[in-house]
Amino acid sequence: MTTTALPPTALRGRLLSFLAAPKGAGDAASYRYIPDGVVVVEAGRIARVGPAAEVLPALPAGTAVDHYPDELILPGFIDAHLHFPQTQVIASYGAQLLDWLQKYTFVAEQRYADQAYAERQAKWFLGELLANGTTTAAVYGSVHPGSAEAFFAESERLGTAMIAGKVMMDRNAPSGLLDTAQSSYDDSRALLERWHGKGRQRYAVTPRFAITSTEAQLEAAGALAREFPDAYVQTHIAENLKEVAAVRELFPDSRDYLDVYDTYGLLGPKTLFGHCIHLEERERRRMAETGSVAVFCPTSNLFIGSGLFPLRVLQGRELARRDPPVRIAAATDVGGGTSYSMLRTLGEGYKVQQLQGTNLSALEAFHLVTAGNAEALGLQHEIGTIAPGRCADLVVLDARATAAMAHRMEAVEADLEEELFILMTLGDDRSVKATYIQGRRMHEREGTRSRSPA
Repeated sequence: MTTTALPPTALRGRLLSFLAAPKGAGDAASYRYIPDGVVVVEAGRIARVGPAAEVLPALPAGTAVDHYPDELILPGFIDAHLHFPQTQVIASYGAQLLDWLQKYTFVAEQRYADQAYAERQAKWFLGELLANGTTTAAVYGSVHPGSAEAFFAESERLGTAMIAGKVMMDRNAPSGLLDTAQSSYDDSRALLERWHGKGRQRYAVTPRFAITSTEAQLEAAGALAREFPDAYVQTHIAENLKEVAAVRELFPDSRDYLDVYDTYGLLGPKTLFGHCIHLEERERRRMAETGSVAVFCPTSNLFIGSGLFPLRVLQGRELARRDPPVRIAAATDVGGGTSYSMLRTLGEGYKVQQLQGTNLSALEAFHLVTAGNAEALGLQHEIGTIAPGRCADLVVLDARATAAMAHRMEAVEADLEEELFILMTLGDDRSVKATYIQGRRMHEREGTRSRSPA
């Protein structure tokens, strides 16, 4: 999508953006909040940010201003792990991970051999992300190259910044979902050369997980990672105890699950490991040493019964331990995850921490899905904050979107953190009034916006 021809525009409302990772509740130094602020957008990027009283008089006459007087304007949400071909197995009953894959996921993913079907699903999927305020995501395709092609083509049309890759798997799956070590290398390389760095698109080398890749295929994935060091790697690890045991049987010479990936050069600061629930101490330390990212997927972990993500242990904040901190991201993990909403994801993340005797403050939560996830993806200079030079990917949130939320908000007196907590515990897609990509409004709930000239 070309943005250079777009005239300057502006958004006005209550602006919130993070300056640093919050240390916990009450850390006012971690964010910038402007009760009546303006974001000026030129050529898809943020040109100026400040109080309305200062910015509005300097705008050229006739500049269109989208005004949200009561709502919060934040950087667009970032989702660090989800599956594009699993949209129609979300909310599937009664199975844990390995059975769930066989009974539901692998059946659904075979449909993506049909290119026209993949293209229709890509349009629906990206539209649903925008409706939930998600502007960037790290996405798994199916094994079929056409699934990634369809996804990237639609993302490029919309102008969204996405990371994606075709899944690589050459064993332990139905024949309709198997590639080979060589074909997975060839197909992934072709997609990488076509899409990585094209516009806002980025490629992730994507071996599904160790159970579905032979040593030869993991070597092929490692070769791609070495040949294209600015590409991403995404896979799964230590989600389920039976999965961990199966990996131990398949790779008896490896020290542990992480060592399987490490052997083939798949660790590093651009590697995203989904789940990381059942890691051993050596694995946690090695992840910290290599800068690899652990992705927290609370709704999926609860729904499939996998376990509780040890956030404070991985952050090095467990008082009884002295582990070095691992980089953390957060994600919906649709379709094991049960919602496309990062708000609902944060609410479930709070509950997961409560079950472990700790809290996830609203400030930490909203930092995680904006600036925190941007940093985890190495995109902090492009997205994740409302600052000059960043892409104008923004979400407008309404903490009174439902009757129950409006009723609860009657008891809130100008307390930003309490409002954020209500959004993350009671909010969902209904709380997303609008979503902007490069300053262009790409989703809007009816009757939510007033536009006026400056």
